[in-house]
Amino acid sequence: MTHLEAFLNAMQADAALVHRPENLRWLAGYTGEGCLFISAKRRVILTDFRYLEEVRIQAPDWELEQVSGEATYPALAAKLARAEGAKQLLVETDHLTYDAYQGFAKAMEGIDLQPMGGMPEKLREIKDESELDSIRRAAKIASDAFVNILPRIHTGMTERQVQRMLEFEMLELGSEGVAFDTIAASGPNGALPHAQPSDRVIESGELLTLDFGATVNGYRSDMTRTVGFGRVSDALRAVYETVRVAQQLGLDAVAPGKSCREIDRVAREYIDARYPNAFGHSLGHGVGLFIHEQPRLSMNSTDVLVPGNVVTVEPGVYIPGLGGCRIEDTVIVTEGGIINTVDAPKQLIEL
Repeated sequence: MTHLEAFLNAMQADAALVHRPENLRWLAGYTGEGCLFISAKRRVILTDFRYLEEVRIQAPDWELEQVSGEATYPALAAKLARAEGAKQLLVETDHLTYDAYQGFAKAMEGIDLQPMGGMPEKLREIKDESELDSIRRAAKIASDAFVNILPRIHTGMTERQVQRMLEFEMLELGSEGVAFDTIAASGPNGALPHAQPSDRVIESGELLTLDFGATVNGYRSDMTRTVGFGRVSDALRAVYETVRVAQQLGLDAVAPGKSCREIDRVAREYIDARYPNAFGHSLGHGVGLFIHEQPRLSMNSTDVLVPGNVVTVEPGVYIPGLGGCRIEDTVIVTEGGIINTVDAPKQLIEL
């Protein structure tokens, strides 16, 4: 079943209007701006002059409506909906701004606009073989880039210098671009789970956490490695070893039919017994065309894993004034267990 067929089967309305860029690509293979109008009979891409040729190349089977002047997005969408006799139209209320939604609502007076409710995102949770192949390739690029830069990074470099080196290496290996903003956090900055790379100089005895990913065919990878410079203290070694063991416990718990909440609990209890309140984020998240997708490995999740899910396992310990550590892999859930897409080493490396 194609992505579009799955969407149509799940669409409990006369028509739908899709705006989220990841969903445009997932449904139509289209990477430009605009939106999709989808009904039982019609598949139409609405966009402006800049993307007309892109539509013809990427989505030749789709109709094309050009936005221009008074032919605005709301006006064209309303024309299409009325031509189809649509009484109810699904829209991505979790993506549109309030003003944009009001514009569509005004143009479609008499048509019942209903929230799409994350339906495409739910369908995207289970990846097909083509999607999984792209994710594996992206993960390979990121893993190789990390290994390649290890001999070249050293004390005296800044976080930003390491960030740029890593990102350039991924591009050289074939990444379309970074999967998200790269994190490079050294020393006390490692206590910030989402630290932004700075001009701070890396010193001997510190840990450096690198959280990064590559992109292939729009699909992302996500991995984190923490490395040491010189000989790190026993306190930091203990932090690293705790995270390493917790991450392996999490990986071992991932399997089809397993509760996401239970997987999170296994790793969290191990860390909390040693570093209470030092692991404050969820254990992991889905990865695909967007870097943070469903399902989530978290304390509050009600999801159960199924084959085709792609999730991260990324426990961490963050101690203000001392530093932090996170280790992360992205894994594919299969009928028999998992495939780990990340093959970079996990033992504590001291450069």
